[in-house]
Amino acid sequence: MSSLEEICRGLPLHPLPENRGRKKGIPHAPVRTPNLTAQEEKLALQNALRYFPPEVHKELALEFAEELKLYGHIYMYRFCPDIEMRAYPIEEYPCKTKPAAAIMHMIMNNLDPSVAQFPQELVTYGGNGQVFSSWAQFWLVMHYLSEMTEEQTLVMYSGHPLGLFPSHRYAPRLVITNGMVIPNYSSRDEYEKMFAMGVTMYGQMTAGSYCYIGPQGIVHGTVLTVLNAGRRYLGMEDLAGRVFVTSGLGGMSGAQAKAAVIAGCVGLIAEVDEAALLKRYRQGWLMEITDSLDHCIARLRDARENKSTLSLGYHGNVVDLWERLVYELDTTGEQLVDLGSDQTSCHNPFSGGYYPVQLSFEEANQLMSTNPGRFRTLVQESLRRQVAAINRLSDKGMFFWDYGNAFLLEAQRAGADVEKRGANKIEFRYPSYVQHIMGDIFSLGFGPFRWVCTSGDPQDLATTDLIATSVLEDAIHRGVSASVKQQYHDNIHWIQEAGRPQLGSWLPS
Repeated sequence: MSSLEEICRGLPLHPLPENRGRKKGIPHAPVRTPNLTAQEEKLALQNALRYFPPEVHKELALEFAEELKLYGHIYMYRFCPDIEMRAYPIEEYPCKTKPAAAIMHMIMNNLDPSVAQFPQELVTYGGNGQVFSSWAQFWLVMHYLSEMTEEQTLVMYSGHPLGLFPSHRYAPRLVITNGMVIPNYSSRDEYEKMFAMGVTMYGQMTAGSYCYIGPQGIVHGTVLTVLNAGRRYLGMEDLAGRVFVTSGLGGMSGAQAKAAVIAGCVGLIAEVDEAALLKRYRQGWLMEITDSLDHCIARLRDARENKSTLSLGYHGNVVDLWERLVYELDTTGEQLVDLGSDQTSCHNPFSGGYYPVQLSFEEANQLMSTNPGRFRTLVQESLRRQVAAINRLSDKGMFFWDYGNAFLLEAQRAGADVEKRGANKIEFRYPSYVQHIMGDIFSLGFGPFRWVCTSGDPQDLATTDLIATSVLEDAIHRGVSASVKQQYHDNIHWIQEAGRPQLGSWLPS
């Protein structure tokens, strides 16, 4: 088992670490299909080998070429560190400056298996939100950070450390840019090639900048979104017994279950990946899980009638869930859902971000790499079916919004009926949560806010929560407008409830 001191010494070369390959028992990123030419494959190998001295090139070149062939990217599994990957208290990092230790703390949190979606592929969330492009970059960055002084700045480009540069104590200790691509080459296919060659990386917003704190951070924004969706669309302050249907429990989307409970409604969330579903259940964020649509419908009816709070995870495809809700509407006349959205990673729909209803999870992962064209066709057919069901329920009073995940955009590209009647072709019939829900909050000067407890001491976090709550309560006491007061109370409610990890217990279907 490596220590933090060893992690900070730079790439382990003498001797090279044992190549243990992919770990079993953890989720792995879908196989990529970049369709590189022979020359592009050569460039991918050259870019990977640039981190290593020539004497190890012969051994590593064969290994990296095999990874590229099998997985569509060179992750350098051999260099995945043998350490418990988690955010250690910053005092334990061997650094010359505290800001560097805090950055290391955040990097390791991003790669913690309890946080990261695909930890061995360095993916934090969203299917392709990378922390680094390869494990060699991890070792080098940790080494640079351990050597950094208050008069230096580390400059990063798409996972690649350009080096430590002279600066001054008031300058940023770290400057990062990811995914900088000339617009003419910014298509999805070109990106897949460039990522495979190691020349660019999609860092999402917080994965590649090391400031993701896990879905707990997204609970805040999701709670505010659900509460204000209820106010705007249902005219209700109390969401007891109201049903919110959505999908996704993997990365950021994992926040939806806990947010539904804090908001006081019934959250029904579909997830095709059993590992992701069980992860959220074991963390206590789901009160119940089931693979039965009959059980889902029965629990919705019960929770609506009793006005009870519930977070229910459905192991299955959300298209099946939406179509079952339409069936219940058509056969009983009962509208069982009030609010709806989607948090599949539709920015990445053909590489694991969206799973077509026609295939099982395992079948889809296989077809994704063996027949990408056929997979794309099934995804688009599935999107059309999903939208058709959503439209039917929306016509009967359900309120649906886009969660900024490109769902409506990809549905439009698939030919689904999502265009707004009488408007131009770039307007959708359903609103964006940023414009129609969170926009009013942002206009008041509120935005998602969160903090990190770098000591790792739960008591320090509790103290910080109390400080934040007292500041908000003091602001209310001094007097604010009704709309601002409402947001202060929402934030206090979130702070007080977010610390409760265990929200329920297992109930079999």
